[in-house]
Amino acid sequence: MEISYRSNRLEKQLTQPRELAKTFGQLARKVSQRHEELKSADTLSIMKLFPAAACHELSGDRKGTLAVKVSGNYRLIFEPNHNPTPRKEDGGLDWGAITAITILEVEDYH
Repeated sequence: MEISYRSNRLEKQLTQPRELAKTFGQLARKVSQRHEELKSADTLSIMKLFPAAACHELSGDRKGTLAVKVSGNYRLIFEPNHNPTPRKEDGGLDWGAITAITILEVEDYH
């Protein structure tokens, strides 16, 4: 998967081990694991094969974004980076056609 980041700071936090540990503390290992799973996936549909990641679409004011579970309440939040966003005939996301994402944040939104 092709990954871009909302900011240079976020990219540094997710790709540099020292920054990862400093920013996420005890969550660093899981954040790194989810990041690596996303990077290694050919398409977003592969993420459905990782039950612990619980990849899902968000709703409400976060409609159009997706998340993978990091731990308890923490999620790595991202959006498809396609123009236009691949959609099925019924209007839902075509997970099998999404090959690029932008990571927006890692947070507890519950």
